Parts: sequence; C-alpha cells; structure tokens
Amino acid sequence: MRSDLLIGKVALITGASSGIGAAAARVFAAEGATVVLAARREERLAALVDELRDQGAEAAHVVCDVSVAADAVRAVGFAVERYGRLDAAFNNAGIGGDRTAMHLMSDDVYESIMDTNVRGVWNCLRAEIGAMLENGGGTIVNNSSVAGLVAIPAAAPYIASKHAVVGLTRAAADEYAKQGIRVNAVAPGTTRSEITADWFGRNPGLEDLANSLTPQGRTAQPEEIAAAAAWLLSDRCPFLTGTVLPVDGGLVNQ
Repeated sequence: MRSDLLIGKVALITGASSGIGAAAARVFAAEGATVVLAARREERLAALVDELRDQGAEAAHVVCDVSVAADAVRAVGFAVERYGRLDAAFNNAGIGGDRTAMHLMSDDVYESIMDTNVRGVWNCLRAEIGAMLENGGGTIVNNSSVAGLVAIPAAAPYIASKHAVVGLTRAAADEYAKQGIRVNAVAPGTTRSEITADWFGRNPGLEDLANSLTPQGRTAQPEEIAAAAAWLLSDRCPFLTGTVLPVDGGLVNQ
C-alpha cells in the first residue's frame, strides 16, 4: 500500500540490478520517488526501468561501478542533470565474498570486498554530499549489515567492511548535520538475494543455522529492508541521523 513517503524526491539507488537494490527501486517508486538506478549490469537495469515506467513511475538508469570514483561522480551527475537535483540516496551496492577462515583468506578476496563495500560507499558519499550541499540538504542511507554490528564466522573481510560502513555513516552524519544532510544506515539480517543464495548453495545448512539464530526464525524478504530504507530517507524522521537501524528479526537483540 502506497503511503507517499518519498513523493517528490529524486532518489539514487546503487546496486539496483538485483536483491535489495531492485526491491528498493520498486518500493521507492511506489512511495512516489523519481528513481535513478545505478549498477554494473545494464541489461537488468534497463528491464527494471521499463517495468517501473509501465507502472507509471519516473525512472532512469546509469551504468556504474561504485568502486571507481569517477563512476560514482558520473552517476550523481546523471541524476542532477536529468532531474535537476538529488534529494535522497541509498548506497546499497555490495558483495559478500567467500566464507573462509581468516588465516586462509586470500588478499584478492579482502581487496575486492573492501573496494566495493567500503571504497564504494566512500566514493558515493562524497559525490552525493557534494550534490546535496548544492541543493540545500538531503538524506542518505548506507546499507551495512548485522555483520557491521556483530561478528559472524568465517567472513572477516565482510565483517570489517560492514563495520567500516557504520563508521562512515556516523562520520558523515556528524560532519554534515548542520548543513541539512541526514545520513543513516540499515543493518539487514539474513535477506534473500543473489549473495545469500550463493552462500546457501555453497554451504548446506547455513540458512537453517541463520534462521535458528534469528528470533523471528526466518530469512527477510528484500522488500522489508527496502521499506526501512525508504522510511529513513523520508521526511517522517527529521531528527534521526547517525543511526544504524537493525532490520534483522531481532538477531542483534539477543
């Protein structure tokens, strides 16, 4: 049911070609936003834009690798050039990596995860904040994880990257609060996506274990995470900044 949380806002979504990002595109558009979808897979982006337009939404896409600073600048510039401003951004792009003991983890895995999950958020934040300062303010939500709040086994680089996203969120929130920019984060628990499907496929029993550790006893749907991000990006919580919101079925509450 639409509640117009984001009506009139121009919102950029990274990692929008699948999972939580694609769900966010649908949820934000249903809430009244004009959405700009950014990811590396153009064919998927174009198909999703067509879907949203068929439903009456205003949507566009731009190919973007968030680990490349120039791509992040170009994505933000595309949104501003096409729609005149940037009001909201959901920095969702991220990767999972292998589940391997820390002492066996390769440098390549560590660097790949850090480049996307940390440098990608860093690149996007700088570009988005610059555009929002020109516009007199805005709202940003970064996608962290429960792994940004607690440890999980055999995923040290992923855990480190998501803790870093929490740090970047709090730093940006503090630095730009007086300039009308709110920066928060969501920390999803186990959520259905291509990343988790890959993890579950390569690690039999992992989904059952994750669900057993979650008080609600289930895996989240991506739309549930997107709905939380939409609320954080909306004007319904104007005094909320620097917050990391667990959307995890009660996992970190234990």
